[in-house]
Parts: sequence; C-alpha cells; structure tokens
Amino acid sequence: MPTDSALDLVFRQAVIPGQSQPQDIGVRAGRIAAIAPRITCDAPEVVVGGRVVVPGFVESHIHLDKACLLGRCEHSRGGLAEAIAAVAAMKRDFTEADVYERGARVIEKAIAKGTTRMRTHVEVDPRVGLRSFSAIKALKVDYAWALDLSICVFPQEGLTNDPGTEALLVAALRDGADLLGGCPYTDADPTAQMARLFALAREFDVDLDFHLDFDLDPSWMHLDEICRQTERHGWGGRVAIGHVTKLSMVEPATLAAIGSRLARSGVGLTVLPATDLYLTGREVTHGRPRGVTPVHLLIEQGVVCTVATNNVLNPFTPFGDASLLRMANLYANVAQCGPDRFQTCLDLVTSLPARLLRLGDYGIAPGNPADLIILDATTAVEALAEIAEPVAGYKRGRLSFERPPARLNGPETRRAL
Repeated sequence: MPTDSALDLVFRQAVIPGQSQPQDIGVRAGRIAAIAPRITCDAPEVVVGGRVVVPGFVESHIHLDKACLLGRCEHSRGGLAEAIAAVAAMKRDFTEADVYERGARVIEKAIAKGTTRMRTHVEVDPRVGLRSFSAIKALKVDYAWALDLSICVFPQEGLTNDPGTEALLVAALRDGADLLGGCPYTDADPTAQMARLFALAREFDVDLDFHLDFDLDPSWMHLDEICRQTERHGWGGRVAIGHVTKLSMVEPATLAAIGSRLARSGVGLTVLPATDLYLTGREVTHGRPRGVTPVHLLIEQGVVCTVATNNVLNPFTPFGDASLLRMANLYANVAQCGPDRFQTCLDLVTSLPARLLRLGDYGIAPGNPADLIILDATTAVEALAEIAEPVAGYKRGRLSFERPPARLNGPETRRAL
C-alpha cells in the first residue's frame, strides 16, 4: 500500500479498462503520479466508487469552422456536392466573431461529453481567407484549460483549380497551423493536389489528413496514390485519410488486401459514421448501402483506425452533440459489432486516435497528464452499450466539468420482492 504525502489529488476506486480490479489514481502537479489498489495520502479525494475512468476522448476529425449553420441556408437533403455548395455560398460572409461563437458552442459540448484532445479541419481559400483560421487559433488558446486543439488547414473546394489557395495555406502554416489537409475529389487535378500537399508537408514538417474516396464506386480510388506518396516521402505514421466510404463496398478479400497496404504504408483511416450514413447512397431507392467502412476489421490488419464526429448541425450532418461515446455506439450499431468488440469500439475514440494524432503522453499511466473522464458505468462494455453520461472531467488534474446524475422524483410505488 504506497504512501505519498506530496499528492495534490487522489481518485478512489476507479475502474480503468484493462485493469483487473479498481485502482486509486494519485495526481501531482497536473500529472498522474501513482496508480495502485490503495494509495495512502492526505490529498483531497474524488470518490469514483467503481465507475469507469477513461483518459479523455480524442476527437480526430471535426469541422468547427462550419458547425451550427442550420437555419442560415436552405437544406434540401441533398448529397455531398450540394452540402459543399451550400457552405461555399455562406462562408464568404463568415466573420472571425461568427466562427469563434459557433466553434465555441461545439467545443463546450465536446468538453462536457468528455473530449480532452481534438483535431479540427479549417477551410482556407480566397473566399474565406484566413478569417476562420484566426478564429480557431483564438479558440485554441481560450479553451486550453480543458482541451488540446490541433488545427488542420485544408482546401475544401480544390487547390490546383483555385488560384490563391496555396498561398493562404502556406500563410496559415507559417502562422501556427499544426498540419495540412486535402480534398482530392473536389480538385480538377486530384493527383497534382496530392503531390503538392505532400511537398508542402515535407517543407513544413507537418502531418497530413485527407478527405478521400467519399462515394460508393469501388472501381477506382485515390487511396493507392496516397499510399504511394506516403511511401515515396517516408511519411508513414503521419498520414490519415477520412471517410473512404468506397471501402464499404468491397468484398472481404479486397478489404483485407487494402488493409495490408494501408498498414505497410503507415496510413491511418478515420470513419465519420453520422456524415457517411447521412450523405451516401441517396440515389438508391431501396436496399440503401450504409457507406461506413468496417474499420474494426482493418484494425486486425494493423491499420490505425478511428471514429470521429466530422460535422455538427450543418448541411453535411444536420444533427450532433459532439459526443464521441455516442459516435462509437453508432458505429457499433452500423457495423454490427457485438459485446466482444465493444472495447475495440471504445478504443476507436480513445487510444487509437491518440496514436493517429501521435500523442505520446496519452493514457492513464504515471507521468502522463491527468486528463480523466469519469463515466456513469461500471464496465467499459456497459459504458459503450448505454452511452454512459460523463459524470465529471479533469484536465491536467483540474475539474473542467461535472454533471450530477439524474434523480427520479416519482411516487414511492416500488414493491419489495
């Protein structure tokens, strides 16, 4: 029974996924200092009481700059092209204050749902300039008390066909953008866009995150070119691709071969279940495909895969509450994952996106930041199955939010059996 008189805080009887029995977690100076079945100390206590504790959810793909746009545009339930066009028409009028306010709404939702790390994509082009980027930079600073925010700038409407966009991307990279994104399927020359973005990534030594292969025709893919460029530039482990809904339409042997290729190249893959379900297959009148790649199978091939939110309350996805646990549950439903895969589904919003984002200090382990979320569940399986509410969250050992459990106030009619 370790004794530590220098702890600032101790969490009592926390159920940590992977541990065989509840543990105490001791915190010093914002970092985890000790983990043991019982820690003797005089520090203030948080009584977890056998609830599940996870190291904060990791949002690997979201768009804060174009969130919460419903009501500003006519949304006719169109597909991907219509959603892109609707936002393109609006973003000319985006102001820094407007983007900041909408982004803050989503960040606050995410914090209260247990997210402690986030990668957001931000559109940069001649229509919106650097206004959205500037607003997201301010959000990164203002919400650092609860959330580590990484900014990925990208050309939503093309690069080679959109003069002035590359100069703006370079300006953002020089001004603190953390990584670079791409969207080849909107470019007049997709291969040239990919090549140019890899060259810029090498020049600025940043990671890459592409929107890719977002349709249901598996007869052709940009995925092969991404793998080739990744290998050519030695960028393995630093490239992610999102959506890739084409892979939901390939037979198992082909999926396994592609998974092997992604693993060898070091390319990670993110599925966005809410958007992928909402936008794909709209032209199909019946027997509509789901459009969600079965990433739990790709994980078995050694691919680093994640599940993420993508859009919240806009033409791409007209719903959402920034809950990654809900998104993992949605994926489990769509992919027909049983309880034996529930831990994997939880990994898709915790440890796996931490690997994708190359977070070397993530996890409940001594020395890591005390970024801890208490869920109202007694096992990880229960948490995933029931979309357990986060009871409280801590960022670097400081309370960032709390949510008292619901209390029923019905008549005393329950009978003893």
